Amino acid sequence: MKWFASELHTHTLHSDGRQTLEELAAGAAGLGFDAIALTDHNTMSGLIGRAEIGQKYGVHIIPGMEWTTFYGHMVTIGLEAFADWRDVNRHDIDKGIAAVHQHGGIAGIAHPFRIGSPACTGCYWEYELNDWNQVDYIEVWSGTFPSILRSNHRAFELWTQKLNEGYRITATSGRDWHTQEPTDDPISVTYLGIEEIDETRQSESPLEGQSGMNTYAEGEAWIGSVDEKDLINSLRKGRAAVTMGPLLTLTISSDEITYSLGAVIPAQQSRSQPVDAKLLAHVAVDFMVRAGKWSMPEQTLTLKLCSNLGEEQQVKIEWHPNQQRINFSMPLKIGTAAESCRRWIRAECWGTIRGAYVQIAFTNAIYFEEGARQT
Repeated sequence: MKWFASELHTHTLHSDGRQTLEELAAGAAGLGFDAIALTDHNTMSGLIGRAEIGQKYGVHIIPGMEWTTFYGHMVTIGLEAFADWRDVNRHDIDKGIAAVHQHGGIAGIAHPFRIGSPACTGCYWEYELNDWNQVDYIEVWSGTFPSILRSNHRAFELWTQKLNEGYRITATSGRDWHTQEPTDDPISVTYLGIEEIDETRQSESPLEGQSGMNTYAEGEAWIGSVDEKDLINSLRKGRAAVTMGPLLTLTISSDEITYSLGAVIPAQQSRSQPVDAKLLAHVAVDFMVRAGKWSMPEQTLTLKLCSNLGEEQQVKIEWHPNQQRINFSMPLKIGTAAESCRRWIRAECWGTIRGAYVQIAFTNAIYFEEGARQT
């Protein structure tokens, strides 16, 4: 699987940002991002020229818009047409999400516990959702150095609660990037995983001097053979990992079948096994991603496997600046009464950044079929 470093919440001069789209793309490329979503407030006008600008800087620019209302902010990504944000009220945001889906997009709750009125009107999520199955993702980390913020702790807890209830919702980070002013704070990244590359979408004539970069029509991607729809689909399916440093990934194997993030392990793989049977959880930590764009001191990191059953496994690993990658496997018991209630599992990485012991990275979940909410 190939992972694309993505920033999914940005703004330009077309709303309340203080940067052009070209300045945003240049800044994203400088920070090692492969993709950004432009999510200006209640407008998509800032996307004009995105194909040429993205091609110039080698960055996918995904179309989006942040629905900005008195009752909450909702980030919409991948729309094929404008979905009108004005025709919803506090009690029927489900209708707005349905409109986004009808236009080919996905919808996520932005910074749900950020302070609201009067400091930031509408920033706090107050919409009454009738069906959480319609929510594609929750922005659980917002801003820079996100894992130290109480508002993000609450968002992470909300996501975990919904997983425990049986919903399959993706978790993301979003800088809410408005300006090119430099920051010393750690920056989070949402990595989107692409399982397969469709070679038929490659152009036969790459741009001169840009090996591996191909020309496409307006609205399509050009980096390698990856289409922006692949990235959106990865986000929709939960093939995502979030980090302020190394890339943390998780797969689970059973009977020579490997399940990646967002996948569902069928009941016959996880339940109808002897008590002493095991699933294998494979955790990888890649310290080479975005080399030179993040830092943390040499230390002992704690890697955890967490599920609706709580913290299931923990292992300590030693990290030093020359470390490139760590891989290890841990067994998950299956077949017992308690473990038959497992609904999902994710990996987390904890350690010290800027003197604070924090969550550095986490994956999205792998799900277990019998734990899914029945609707």
